[in-house]
Amino acid sequence: MNSIPIPDMDTLVKQEQEARFSSFSFADAWSLGNILYQKALERKAPVALEIYAFNQVLFQVSLPESAPDNLEWMRRKRNTVLRITHSSLLVGQSNDKMGARMEQQNFINQAEYCDHGGSFPLRLTSGAVIGAVSASGLPSHEDHALVFDSINTFLHQ
Repeated sequence: MNSIPIPDMDTLVKQEQEARFSSFSFADAWSLGNILYQKALERKAPVALEIYAFNQVLFQVSLPESAPDNLEWMRRKRNTVLRITHSSLLVGQSNDKMGARMEQQNFINQAEYCDHGGSFPLRLTSGAVIGAVSASGLPSHEDHALVFDSINTFLHQ
């Protein structure tokens, strides 16, 4: 991927306010997953991708040169989104600002959570978070950009 700037916290908050779904279905997961997959292919990204909603994985694929560890990173990022209801990149930047990344916080199991970018909430217009869209394999902010770009494309088609 070309040089992608790291978004600031205000941009991340704005992304979450704008990227909301009026509804979301299993068919939507398939459509969004295919957009995500095509964008990853175009970028020749060595990533694993996942859409999780309704307490289950609805779409998952690994691209060439991704690794089994990417699946674990995605799961941990997704868990962070589901627990805190914000993108994993926003959580990481917020934790940086407070001076304590997740691995330094009490009551955070490192095997279950991480605050690295790449997972974005599936948020309804009502504000409810029903799942997460995740990528792993690129630098943190690039995983985030791939996911957000895909959601944005889906919402504006």
